[in-house]
Amino acid sequence: MISAFDIFKIGIGPSSSHTVGPMNAGKCFIDRLAGSGDLPRTTHIKVDLYGSLSLTGKGHATDSAIMMGLAGNTPQDVNIDSIPAFIQEVARSSRLPVAGGAHVVDFPVADSILFHTETLARHENGMCITAWNGQMPLLHKTYYSIGGGFIVEEERFGQSHDVEKSVPYDFHSASELLSLCERHGLSVSGLMMKNELALRSKEQIDAGFARIWQVMAAGIERGMNTEGVLPGPLNVPRRAVALRRLLVSSDNLSRDPMNVIDWINMFALAVSEENAAGGGLSPRRPTARAGLFPRCWPITTNSVVR
Repeated sequence: MISAFDIFKIGIGPSSSHTVGPMNAGKCFIDRLAGSGDLPRTTHIKVDLYGSLSLTGKGHATDSAIMMGLAGNTPQDVNIDSIPAFIQEVARSSRLPVAGGAHVVDFPVADSILFHTETLARHENGMCITAWNGQMPLLHKTYYSIGGGFIVEEERFGQSHDVEKSVPYDFHSASELLSLCERHGLSVSGLMMKNELALRSKEQIDAGFARIWQVMAAGIERGMNTEGVLPGPLNVPRRAVALRRLLVSSDNLSRDPMNVIDWINMFALAVSEENAAGGGLSPRRPTARAGLFPRCWPITTNSVVR
């Protein structure tokens, strides 16, 4: 069973597999390096991207995500507004502060992150990270970003997901879930709550989902109030802010019984544009549907003031 917090989790855009996963890989690697005691000896770090991560990595900010992960950030706590200036400084200085600033390594970006056309054998989203002391490798790890922000180390690829604690109603498919619900007279949400309570307290569950909703609401708020052009070479203008102004200012639209659909579309644009701009969003599995829940929830809660 995957916890609800594995499905509804906080991350950054524009992609769970190409942005969130690589950031998690960078963080996992630098934590492993620090734990080995070799961090102070590290002079430089090299990243090799393969397959889809290489072919579309620039457009999905894969390179920036890995750098932020090596710097000690996670998709859940990274300061989104600080990313552009941090990346610019790394590019200017060819130096990368890692592990929360505990150490600084040489990092000329063009030579430190390499994009390869070939694909690794196990998965199309492969990356290798190597820490060096001069010409001597200190640590080398291969990671695969398998979707939803999840990463797998090469030596664990194909192994079953380990669950630290057992749950009362374990299942591995939708049919098993529905059978358990029917057998025990539980709804899907009721069964999931009982499983979640085996993993964490009710207070932790409530606080966790409150935090997720805060991120959703903040993403909508930023998206429908931010003007300008989205990142990338296509110079796509943001549209949500203009649509919101139209909806607020038009009496005719406000009397239209289908007005609620226009608001849902505006929320959808706001979330999609924040995702494209690398904003903090949830849920992150899968990215293509990341805006579905946050775009509809404000309508049901009536939480957005027109």
